[in-house]
Amino acid sequence: MGIRAEQARLPHVYWIGGGSGAGKTTIARRIAAEHGLRVFSTDDVMADHAMRSSPADAPYLSQFVAMDMDDRWVNRTPQAMLETFHWFRGEGFGLIVEDLLRMSTGTAVVVEGLRLLPHLVHPLLTESRHAVWLLPTPDFRAAAFDSRTDGWDVPSTTSDPERARQNLFQRDHMFTDRLRAETRRLGLPAIEVNSAMSEDDLVAAVSHAFGL
Repeated sequence: MGIRAEQARLPHVYWIGGGSGAGKTTIARRIAAEHGLRVFSTDDVMADHAMRSSPADAPYLSQFVAMDMDDRWVNRTPQAMLETFHWFRGEGFGLIVEDLLRMSTGTAVVVEGLRLLPHLVHPLLTESRHAVWLLPTPDFRAAAFDSRTDGWDVPSTTSDPERARQNLFQRDHMFTDRLRAETRRLGLPAIEVNSAMSEDDLVAAVSHAFGL
C-alpha cells in the first residue's frame, strides 16, 4: 500500500511523539479519557514488532539484540548509541502503520511513543495539527526518570550504572535536539516541556495543538 492510500485511511489518528521522559504516555491517556479516544502506545508493542522484524528489514535491531548490556549502554559513545539505535532509525515504523490500519476507524486514536519520527509521520498526515512532538529539557527528563515507578532501570543492568545513565541522558538529549530540528524543518507542531509546566498545562497545550 502506498503513502497516499495509508494517509487516506488514517485521518482519525492523532500522533504524540517526542523525547524520552517527556510525558507522552500520561498525556495521551489523559487526552483519550477526556475526549473519548483510544490510545495506542508504541512502547507496548516493541517486543511484538521486534519479533515480526527480519534481519534484512531491521539490521540495527539485529545488531542491538546481539549485544550484551555493557555493549549497548556503557562501551559506546552516546553519539554511536544515537546513530545505531534501531527505533531512532525508523525500523519497525511500518509495523505501527500496519497495526493502525487493522484497527477500527470508528473511534479516533491517539498514538504515542518515541518511535514516531517526524519525517515518517509527516507523509501520513491529512492535517499537520494531528501531530505534536514533546521536547523535554534535560532537567525535566532527569526528574521524570527519577520519579518513575514502572521498573525502568536499564543502567542497573550494566557493570557501570552511572556511566550508562550518563550515556543514555546524553543520547536522549541529542535525540531531542534532532526532533526539534526536524519538526522545524517540516513545519510540524512541537512543545518545549520544562519543569515549570504542570501536567494540566501540558494536557491543555497538546489538546490545543490538536484542535480538540
